[in-house]
Amino acid sequence: MSTYMAKPNEVERKWYVVDATGKTLGRLASEVAKVLRGKHKPTFTPHVDVGDFVIVINAEKVKLTGKKLQQKKYYRHTGYPGGLKTIDYDTLLQENPEKAVQLAVKGMLPHTRLGRKMLKKLKVYRGAEHPHQAQKPEVWDVQA
Repeated sequence: MSTYMAKPNEVERKWYVVDATGKTLGRLASEVAKVLRGKHKPTFTPHVDVGDFVIVINAEKVKLTGKKLQQKKYYRHTGYPGGLKTIDYDTLLQENPEKAVQLAVKGMLPHTRLGRKMLKKLKVYRGAEHPHQAQKPEVWDVQA
């Protein structure tokens, strides 16, 4: 008997809502990455995007443990000489908490074309409202 390999045209996708209130950022991101990748399904295939859509709400209420708020930094480069920009996570969570959650999940997905395709199925919102009610999302409980 041969191993089952999912085909891209026979993948069934669901929508899940994850509430980030009081959750640790890393534990939340690893659970979301697992659902985006499709590892929670018995039909998981490494070279096919079999994952589901994930909506993360209340991104501003996510927490970091220890002194990460002051010590952890996010770096990006403009592409020009001397163009290294840094921002600490305290400022990032206040100004753009959606980006903080998205970057944490991005680091846990494959760094390939397939990983970028998976990241497009992630929707992150600052508050409790989201415009995806028509997709009838189910609640995904994160243990963190």
